[in-house]
Amino acid sequence: MNTEAFLLCDAATDQHGKLNILGAFDNIFSKEIPVRHPSCSIASRIRFKKTEEGEHLVKISIIDADGNQVGPKPEGKIMVRIGDNINSAVVNLILNLQGIEFKQYGRYQIDLLVDGSVHASLPFQVSQPMPSG
Repeated sequence: MNTEAFLLCDAATDQHGKLNILGAFDNIFSKEIPVRHPSCSIASRIRFKKTEEGEHLVKISIIDADGNQVGPKPEGKIMVRIGDNINSAVVNLILNLQGIEFKQYGRYQIDLLVDGSVHASLPFQVSQPMPSG
């Protein structure tokens, strides 16, 4: 299994197997803490080999620098089916987040777990804006 894309972005859609991503980012700026980010998406594209066909458990974990869980911890099962004359198949996963709250400035991390193992990790920051002028 290969994670071809794993992004924090403004929005994402899947149209007939095509992953569309708008505004990938790795920093949230806020003058005050706590901050509620109004809306964002976590988008992933995972390629499975023929030998990995079947059911897989997928989890997303968002943690702060101290290892504490932030926001929801969604999980679900996906069924990967691969045709007879095909060597691999792609699964696009999109998680839309509304109003996720960050209580402190600093480093955060989003982990993608498949069948209990971390397959991708995405660092990001919550920061104060740089002073202008």
